[in-house]
Amino acid sequence: MILLSVGPGPGALRTPEIVRELASAGHHVEVVLGQGTEHFVGAAAFATLAPVVEEATETPEAVIFAPATAGTLARLARGLGEDPAERTYAAGVRPAVVAPEMDEATGEHPAVRQNVELLRGDGCRVLEGFGEDMVSPGEISNAVLNALGGPLSGLRVLVTAGGTREPIDTVRFVGNHSSGKMGRAVAREAVRRGAEVMVVAANVEVKEPGVRWVDVEDYAELEEATTRLAVHADALVMAAAVSDFTPAEINEGKIRRGGTKELELKLVATGDILQAVRESNPDLFMVGFAATHGDPVPDAREKLGTKGVNLVVGNDISISGSGFGSDENEAYIVGKDGERFVPRTSKTQVARAILDAVALEIGNGR
Repeated sequence: MILLSVGPGPGALRTPEIVRELASAGHHVEVVLGQGTEHFVGAAAFATLAPVVEEATETPEAVIFAPATAGTLARLARGLGEDPAERTYAAGVRPAVVAPEMDEATGEHPAVRQNVELLRGDGCRVLEGFGEDMVSPGEISNAVLNALGGPLSGLRVLVTAGGTREPIDTVRFVGNHSSGKMGRAVAREAVRRGAEVMVVAANVEVKEPGVRWVDVEDYAELEEATTRLAVHADALVMAAAVSDFTPAEINEGKIRRGGTKELELKLVATGDILQAVRESNPDLFMVGFAATHGDPVPDAREKLGTKGVNLVVGNDISISGSGFGSDENEAYIVGKDGERFVPRTSKTQVARAILDAVALEIGNGR
């Protein structure tokens, strides 16, 4: 059970989303409403999500304070307990996640800064937002699930996401329809299984909360960032859709049509990021992707043999409503010992299946 203490502040309006995220990950949540919280959110907001309690019905696995006032920080830092959640923290329940919400002047006050450092020194995860806003519910739920640990605890996972754009001129590019949703789902689920996650994102509009993030645009930038960061990783999940070709020349300005009816564009092949990473990181666990029109298994098996990877995720991008840009996917997870078919489902569920396979393979290899 996870205990959520909701404090008074505008961020309280978003706390039902924290409960929803934790419940979707399979956790039971109980909610304590702090004094004054009813001015922002009441028990009815949690009616279909979690019970609102006066006292926790059991010792929780973790405790969350969101939003947390300066007073909450002070009491937690000094071992004082004004409500059941604060007493739970004082009793030593960890992990604990605190998401402060206060004006900038209060947040920068020396006493508040001291309390934040005391909490961090006590093993508490303090998630500070920008300005007066509390961090997002996604960042809070990711943080507590990561702290609870899981089959990927202690592992550093590098994920690539999105699709590269190869410039033709200053305004045009050769690209693909990848939205980065699959890579984001993998990153999110890896965090929630205890991993330390870094994402190299090619043209992904929405960032995953609480994940280290590197933005890139084209093949060259993706290759540089991936090969550089792979040195520090235990596993690489190459979910990005990487361009196989790039323009031979890039026009320094905008190509103007004028009276021309045709334009010839010469393309040259890009390199092989997986091969480059494997050559410099022979022991890295690697997951490749094979997006094909039609049955993806033959292509996935071929990549498994030629790319030096441990697993290949194959999917048929010709299926309507599945694959690029959609919220759903179906895939084959192909390894040296066989394959697993994941029927059409949410990309979150596909990501979980991929990481189940990663955890199993890495666990067997330890």
